[in-house]
Amino acid sequence: MIVVTLILGVLFAFIFLIYINNKPTAYILTALSLLVAITSMVFIIKNDRDHYGMHQVTTSVSQKIYPVGSKQMKMFLYQPIGTANKHQVYIYQKSENAKKQSHTQTTDTTNKLVKTNGDNRMVTKTTRWEYTSGTTKLWFGISGEGHKFVKRQNVIYVNNDVQVLSVPQAKALKKVMASKSYQAKLKVQGKAFVTKQVTAAMKKNPTMSAADRTKVMKQAQAEFQANAVSNILKQIKK
Repeated sequence: MIVVTLILGVLFAFIFLIYINNKPTAYILTALSLLVAITSMVFIIKNDRDHYGMHQVTTSVSQKIYPVGSKQMKMFLYQPIGTANKHQVYIYQKSENAKKQSHTQTTDTTNKLVKTNGDNRMVTKTTRWEYTSGTTKLWFGISGEGHKFVKRQNVIYVNNDVQVLSVPQAKALKKVMASKSYQAKLKVQGKAFVTKQVTAAMKKNPTMSAADRTKVMKQAQAEFQANAVSNILKQIKK
């Protein structure tokens, strides 16, 4: 609408100046038409430069996200962008059995990681320019500034049981875990650890049943595996 007013102001100024014989009247009407055109131009510039008649609106969307990796090692990965490492892109899955990994946006986006005891989820807050009313939309809508993107923030809530690693760290972890020498060493150490735990439990309870011994054995195996992974992570995160 404001653009139409600008065009009409210029058009009428031309008509008044050329076709009205009464010069004083022609000059007055031409001046008024040009004033309308200039005023319209000023508001067009203010709308484009200062977003006059608009305000920022932020919408929030929450979605459940899933870690990548195996059931034994659940991870959220991040890839630093640029050499300064001030911005990271986080890698996740949209469903538990997703065949394709997803990642956060690479531009005009900030990511914040929050550890939680709850579910893994991502809250995306998107800010856009919107018109303050139907009237301002009527006047400036043709400029295309409405719904213009401003910024985006992802708040990523990660359960405390899930590891957060960089892509290089994840590759290093995979390499260590795939090492035959490491697996052989782990097997020997694990057997010794489990035997020690079971022996200690049987000393406390000599009449322990076979079912209870199996339970202690499984607990010891899980504890050893968790400690082994924890030790590897400490090394690769240095």
